[in-house]
Amino acid sequence: MRTQPILVALAAFVAGTAVILAADQSGTWKLNTAKSKINPGTPQNNMVVITAMGDQMKVVVDGTDGAGKPVHNEWVGKFDGKDYPVTGDASVDVRSYKAKGDNSWEVAQKKGGKVTTSGTVTISADGKTRTVETKGTDAEGKPVSSHAVYDKQ
Repeated sequence: MRTQPILVALAAFVAGTAVILAADQSGTWKLNTAKSKINPGTPQNNMVVITAMGDQMKVVVDGTDGAGKPVHNEWVGKFDGKDYPVTGDASVDVRSYKAKGDNSWEVAQKKGGKVTTSGTVTISADGKTRTVETKGTDAEGKPVSSHAVYDKQ
């Protein structure tokens, strides 16, 4: 009987599944303002909903702009480092995500081909916390940065 090849295949499948689950950002994430450091006048994402759609992800963001007005934007794409369009955000044309490790991704947003914001998204080992560190410039060219911590709902 060929048990060794079957066991090797099963081990590879389990290991692959564990990596996929460890790296999963899917779910509803609510901003924890007590743990976050977002400069006044900087946009903030109060709720982020991430849904797997086949080999793509859909990211829906609800929050406020730098003036405190409500904003809503959506992004559908792969976490492959390529630019995919953002709808509903006048300050951003495209966004990209690229794996940085098992539980973290590099993110970049562009307007007119120029990077306006970049940073890192990290999911905690227990999958209950999502931390987003970003730096960039606002529409007036002023530097902005944030440390946003989200709790999985």
